[in-house]
Amino acid sequence: MTYISDFDVEDILATLESVSQEHGADSKERGAVQLAAIALLYARHLRKLDDFRKYYREFFDPSYTVKVSREFSTQKEADDWLTSGGANDGERVKIAGKGFHIVQLSKGLRFIYAPLPEELGPPESDSD
Repeated sequence: MTYISDFDVEDILATLESVSQEHGADSKERGAVQLAAIALLYARHLRKLDDFRKYYREFFDPSYTVKVSREFSTQKEADDWLTSGGANDGERVKIAGKGFHIVQLSKGLRFIYAPLPEELGPPESDSD
């Protein structure tokens, strides 16, 4: 991935639209590009572009680490803790060495698999 410092949202949206037009109307590629544009528009709509810019900078910062609030050796141990009432929406945990995000769903809190940076390996360089 290439880091774009001080990106202009309108310029990025125009670029995404241009790339989108290079693919067929019902193609998976066009859908993915349009989804990326909608995600950026959503951040702008919620007035969260500053938060997004911070996240974007941190994403490329090699010293950035995801804060894990708890580590569990087994899924059962994690499930017991989740049902005990100690968990919070948005928290990151590690279960048996894998990263998870706690999310509030209509039926209560759930673990959603969300790999931690160390699970993904080193970032690709521009020469790859």
